[in-house]
Amino acid sequence: MNPADAPHPDSGAVDSLNIDTMTLAEFEHYLPHFFAAYNGRISDNPRFAKLLAAYPDCAALVRDLEYIAETARNLLEPADEPSDAVWSGIQSRLQSVVPEPEPQAPALEPKK
Repeated sequence: MNPADAPHPDSGAVDSLNIDTMTLAEFEHYLPHFFAAYNGRISDNPRFAKLLAAYPDCAALVRDLEYIAETARNLLEPADEPSDAVWSGIQSRLQSVVPEPEPQAPALEPKK
């Protein structure tokens, strides 16, 4: 089958694909679906061991894509929030540098 004509499986259908009989072109066609189904990690999945061992260039591509996916995930994760002690330190430092405005007396109403 021409990989371009292959159906795009949903995440559940990926498990039913026979990795052992796939051509390299078919594997490359389904690679985005495998990454989506297995959270961006397929090099340590036993289903792919035989194919990745048979195609070292493909295994290198998978490792590169896993590295890119992991790096992207790390960039999107929120950084640790500063502790309350850090915020208190910032607040006291600002107060020592910027004096608080002195309260002003309320404006007097004109007499009628």
